[in-house]
Amino acid sequence: MVMRKAFFLLFVGSFCCTFGSNTGVAADEQDFYRMISVATSKAPTESRSKNWKPSPEGLPLEISGMTFLDDKRLAVAIRKGEIWILDGVYDEPATNVTYKRFANALHEPLGLLQHNGGLYTAQRSELTRLCDVDGDDVADEYLTAAKGWVVTGNYHEYAFGPKLDAKGNLWVTLNIGMGLKGEQLQRAVPDPPMGYRQGRWRGWGMVLTPEGKLVPMCAGMRSPAGLGANAAGDMFYTDQQGNWVATNSLHHLRPGVFFHHAEALASMNEPGSTIQGVEKVPAGVPIPEAMKRFPQLRPPAVWFPYKRAGQSPTDIMLDASGGKFGPFAGQFFVGEFTQAGVNRVFLEKVGGEYQGACFPFRSGFASAVLRLAQGADGSMFAGLTNRGWSSLGNASYGLQRLVWTGKTPFEIQEMRATRDGFELLFTLPVDPESATDPVSYAMQSHTYLYHAAYGSDEIQKQNLSIRSATLSDDRRRVRLVIDGLRELFVHALEADGVRSADGQKLLHPDAYYTLNRKPD
Repeated sequence: MVMRKAFFLLFVGSFCCTFGSNTGVAADEQDFYRMISVATSKAPTESRSKNWKPSPEGLPLEISGMTFLDDKRLAVAIRKGEIWILDGVYDEPATNVTYKRFANALHEPLGLLQHNGGLYTAQRSELTRLCDVDGDDVADEYLTAAKGWVVTGNYHEYAFGPKLDAKGNLWVTLNIGMGLKGEQLQRAVPDPPMGYRQGRWRGWGMVLTPEGKLVPMCAGMRSPAGLGANAAGDMFYTDQQGNWVATNSLHHLRPGVFFHHAEALASMNEPGSTIQGVEKVPAGVPIPEAMKRFPQLRPPAVWFPYKRAGQSPTDIMLDASGGKFGPFAGQFFVGEFTQAGVNRVFLEKVGGEYQGACFPFRSGFASAVLRLAQGADGSMFAGLTNRGWSSLGNASYGLQRLVWTGKTPFEIQEMRATRDGFELLFTLPVDPESATDPVSYAMQSHTYLYHAAYGSDEIQKQNLSIRSATLSDDRRRVRLVIDGLRELFVHALEADGVRSADGQKLLHPDAYYTLNRKPD
C-alpha cells in the first residue's frame, strides 16, 4: 500500500443513485450484488451477527493473497506470514467455515497462486513454492522458486504476486523503496544512472519462465499492488498515486516498456535490463509532452481519476464466469483500498495498444479491498485488510463475497472510442427520447503533470460539445459525436439524463475513458 499525505475518508456520491421518478423504487447496489460476510474482525451491518461468524480467536485474517484449490476450498495468505485453507466459504449463512493452517514463518506474503501442484507466494526476498507432500494439508516443503532482487530493508519494498499469463510465465511486481537512508543506501545499485538510488530491480516487473529463469521485463512502477491477466492472457498491473505517478492507473505489462516512476531506472544498466538509452527524464511537463520527449515512456491503459474512481487500486479480477456474475463477462474488476470498494474496467485495443474506461461498481465493504478471486459459481470473493493505512468500513480485516442476484442493473456496459466520439453499450434497452438528446450527456477532458512531486492535479481541462446522439435499432447502443477529442487525455462522461426503457436512471452514470489513440 501507499503512505498518503492525508487519509481521506470520502464516500463517493456516484456510487449510489435512484430509479426514475415514475418507478418510485430506489436503486441500490445491494439489489444487484448481494454482499455476504464470510468472516470479518467486527460484525458487519448487513449480517446482524446471526448470519456471521468471526475467524478463529487470535487469527488476524488480514488477507494478502487468495487462490481457489481444485476442490473449491479457498487458500488465503495473511500478512503476518501464514497460509490458511478455508472450507465452507460458499455456505449461506457462512457460519460453518473451517480453518486449517497450511504454512507459516513467511515474510509478508502478498499474493497466492495454485500452480504446478503447489502454492506459490511472493515473499519480500523471493518467490516461494510450498508443497504438501503427504496430503495432510500442511506444507512439508518451502522451496525457492526464484530470487535475485535486492531488499535493502526499506519499509515499502513489497513484492506482489505471482499471477500467470498465457505463455506460462509467473509475474511478480516489486514496490519501489521510498526514502532510503543510511545502510539502505549502501545496499542500493552502485553508481546508478542519473543518480537514482534504489535496490536492484525495485520498481520492475519480473517473470519466472516455465524453464525456471527469472527475467526482468519492464520498469517504472511505484506501488504495483495488483496483477491480473485478461481473457487473451495479457498481463496488467495497477499502480497507486504518488511521486512520479499522477493518479491511480492500470497498465499493460510487456517487455521493454517504461511506465512512470523514474527511480526504477537505477537498474537500467544491470545485466538483463530491457530498458536502455534513457539519458534524461523530462519533469514538470504535461504527460502528452513527456511522451514526446521520453520514447520509452508508455501511458496507462486506464487512468483512475483520483477520488472519483478510487484512491488506491489493488487487485485485478477478470470476470471469467461466462455470465454467472452478471452482464460484465470478460471485463476487469479492480479492488479499491481507501474507499473499501471495487471499480470496473472495460478495455479495447486501438492501434495495437490497450485503452478503455473505468466505472464505479460496488461500495460498502467492511474494510480495504486488497485481494479479489472469482469462485466456481461466478461470485466475487474480496480479501480485506487495512493494517497500517486508513480505509472506509467498520472492520480491520476479513473475507466478504459478492453474489449476483440475477437482476440486471442499468449500467453503461461498454464505452468504445470511435473516430469522432464514443459508442456506449447499455446493459438494458434505453428510452429513445432521453438517450438521443445530447443534453442527457456531458463530457470534460483533462490530462496530468509528469513530475517527481506527489500526484498531480487534473490540468488542461476542457468542456466538450456533444453534437449528436444516435440510437441503434436494438436500443442498447448510442453513438456520441463529440467535438474536441484529444489523444493522451482522460475523457470523463456523465450520462445523468439517460433513462432505460422502463424509466430507470443509471445506477452509475459516470465513466472515465483514457483516449491514448483515436481509431482510424
